Amino acid sequence: MSFDAERVSTVTFDSYSTLVDVDAAENALRERIDDPEPVSRLWRTRSLEYTMVANELDAYQPFYEMNRDALGYALDAHGVDLPEEERDEILAVYHELDVFPDVRDAIERVRDAGYPCYVVSNGNPEMLDSMVEHADIGDLLDGTVSADEIRTFKPARELYRHAAARTGTPIESMAHVSALWLDVQGAMHAGMQGVWADRKGSPWEPFDGDPDLVVETLHDLADELV
Repeated sequence: MSFDAERVSTVTFDSYSTLVDVDAAENALRERIDDPEPVSRLWRTRSLEYTMVANELDAYQPFYEMNRDALGYALDAHGVDLPEEERDEILAVYHELDVFPDVRDAIERVRDAGYPCYVVSNGNPEMLDSMVEHADIGDLLDGTVSADEIRTFKPARELYRHAAARTGTPIESMAHVSALWLDVQGAMHAGMQGVWADRKGSPWEPFDGDPDLVVETLHDLADELV
């Protein structure tokens, strides 16, 4: 790891699993089916796989719709038949995800130290607006950057370069924070410093080098920058 705080002038954050807890989606499944964990796991995996395939095939659709298709596949794969209305109710949870307890105080510390803070996410603008509102962090963010703006998902370099242009920051002066390993790697390959928010104590993926910094909470990041 080789994190250089002196290079950083802007900090960007992923949204889902980094700022807000997507496990609530599994709870929504639990209210409707007997064994939600494998369905939830496949749903999340397929959702990410669809975005990466879409990048290669130029088959973009907003992330909410990708999520809908992935949920449908996961339910079908496990032989679960839910009416469309209930599927919509499960998907709607993404508009009301709970923020992790460290997020507000940690981002406030980073902002107070002089670093503009943005969200860079696969989520489409409507999803990000509701996430920011529900998490009550709008006053701490300088803006959000959505994959929808260039119709390209992570970990494509184009999205991180677009974020640099949108924030008016040289890409080498940005640090991107994410709980998703491929997001960290994508940011690093684009020229940012990559910070892995390892909230669950997971092993790092064993190829293509290490993240520039590993943190357990966002307070650890603030400690590095403040």
